[in-house]
Amino acid sequence: MADLNLPILDLSRLDEGADSAARFRDDLRAATHDVGFFYLTGTGVSPELTARLHQAAKDFFALPEADKLAIENVKSPHFRGYTRIGGERTQGEVDWREQIDIGPEREVVEGGPSFNRLIGPNLWPAAQPDLQDVVLEWHAKLSDVARKLLRAWALALGAEEDYFESNFGEPSTLIKIVRYPGTREPEPQQGVGAHKDSGVLTLLWVEPGKGGLQVERDGQWVAAPPVDGAFVVNIGELLEYATGGYLKATNHRVISPKAPDERISVPFFFNPALDRRLPIIDLPPELASQATGVTHDPGNPIHSLYGDNALKSRLRAHPDVAAIHHSDLVGAKVN
Repeated sequence: MADLNLPILDLSRLDEGADSAARFRDDLRAATHDVGFFYLTGTGVSPELTARLHQAAKDFFALPEADKLAIENVKSPHFRGYTRIGGERTQGEVDWREQIDIGPEREVVEGGPSFNRLIGPNLWPAAQPDLQDVVLEWHAKLSDVARKLLRAWALALGAEEDYFESNFGEPSTLIKIVRYPGTREPEPQQGVGAHKDSGVLTLLWVEPGKGGLQVERDGQWVAAPPVDGAFVVNIGELLEYATGGYLKATNHRVISPKAPDERISVPFFFNPALDRRLPIIDLPPELASQATGVTHDPGNPIHSLYGDNALKSRLRAHPDVAAIHHSDLVGAKVN
């Protein structure tokens, strides 16, 4: 453990021989069993690509309001596009941020399970045609990082190395490019409220020097400031489910910066296909004895089928989109 509140792991250790790789897997398992969060260095994501993404994010949020609202997410039944400040909620409370949500570029699927409504095209800003290229490159690089991590996790948990790949299908991904504007309120404000991610794995890039992310540890909120060249990584509810509670999805939140400061971050969510279930991993006895069961929250059940988890989260986070496009699902079971 570093002086920081979260451990730092170096992904490049997986390529430094069997002993180094084994130690990395041990550290990975310990970090996500103990706290569910860690910093990840050695990913191979270049500073040049990171700088391009950061500039593209700043350019998007600097667009005139009319250009951003041209792709507002209320126009998308698939929860894609731009969300204005105050347009998203966590635990029913308004989040003080604006963002653009970008998922896999796919054709609309008519009928079938309710979660098929999440499948469809993105909304790209006509005023910023270069945004799509940098986002697609970012998606490809982080998908590679995610797959490498998941292979290491599988081995660390006593499963076959291809456990995740064989059960994922075509991954469901989501990139959120987020701006947290500063506030002048005297008390800390909710940039995004306390929550657990609904899927398997999140890789978060945070603008250098910008704090605000907090992680719950032992009932206390601790700061997780950005580390140069590192991603913040956390697991979601589905990985907790697949390990019977051996690995823990952890509450986290973002506190808004003080005006005139602002903060840009880009979370990347890597999850199974909507129609896939992750089977429970048959943990080795020494690990299974430490599995405490899945966190039980009657108001926020964890579904084994990823599509049910994803749709549950989107309907709650964007009640305006839900009311416009999915009124038949509001207040109903999503599966």
